[in-house]
Amino acid sequence: MKTQIIDNTSLHFEHVNWKNELLFWKDEIKTFQKRLEEVVALWTNKDVLSKVDQYQNSLIIHNRKIAEMLEAIESHEHNIAQHLKANEDALDINYMNTHLKFREDLDTERKLYNDLKKHFFLFVSKSL
Repeated sequence: MKTQIIDNTSLHFEHVNWKNELLFWKDEIKTFQKRLEEVVALWTNKDVLSKVDQYQNSLIIHNRKIAEMLEAIESHEHNIAQHLKANEDALDINYMNTHLKFREDLDTERKLYNDLKKHFFLFVSKSL
């Protein structure tokens, strides 16, 4: 079995990409919340308003998850910086496993978020 070495620069590059994606989602959620406000201004139907509440709750949950993920990235970046100060170019196996788990978690969140967006746009297009 071939040993794969992943250096801190590669991990940092991936972190930057993840962070940019998460910050984009965060900004997008602000826009979605404004769209929901527009729906509330137009409708008094309890079914529509109930759906608005469901979307608002989903957006709150995704916002929290985004904040948690951004914090995890910052923590991992801090760890990378500590390794660099110690002239170590590679992380130990525990941090690498954490990185790989985070990658999986982000993939899962990406799927959930994209599914939410698809349904959200469908709902808003019917409501406005």
